[in-house]
Amino acid sequence: MAETNIPAALAEPVAVRRLREQFPAAVLEVVEFRGETTVRVPKEQLKAICFFLKDDPATQFNLMVDLTAVDLLPRQPRFDVVILLHSIPLNHYVRLKAAVDEGEPIDSVAEVWAAANWAERECYDMFGIVFSGHPDLRRILLPDYWDEGYPLRKDYPIRGYQQNKWDYAPERTTQ
Repeated sequence: MAETNIPAALAEPVAVRRLREQFPAAVLEVVEFRGETTVRVPKEQLKAICFFLKDDPATQFNLMVDLTAVDLLPRQPRFDVVILLHSIPLNHYVRLKAAVDEGEPIDSVAEVWAAANWAERECYDMFGIVFSGHPDLRRILLPDYWDEGYPLRKDYPIRGYQQNKWDYAPERTTQ
């Protein structure tokens, strides 16, 4: 059998290869764009995949760079939870995406990376995504009394639902 020499730039990233080996049915889609790899996974397996990518010696994703969400209205499921991971020792990145619909919970990954704690709280506050198993899921940016919905959703009105609710009283403004 002849050996093929695939240039490193065209080879499948090690994270994708290891995910295909460990979770064969969980790699729903792989997108390579401008040198960045995005792997779509089922939300039900997200936490297990994160633990694996962190602990596997071939991947060592020890840093969760960011966790956020994207509102893809009118698509169903409505949201993508997006996690950007970096391996400091191996100097490589991967982005994970898991689709979640409005009102559906998704497992918290705060147990995997402590940095996910506040990022998940922000997603909860801004999009209304519930992270089950989160140690302290409460508002982080908006006041506790906020009752106007979720400001980063595409169907949220630009001026909010209650216009002028936070206007200053004229006697307190300076000229």
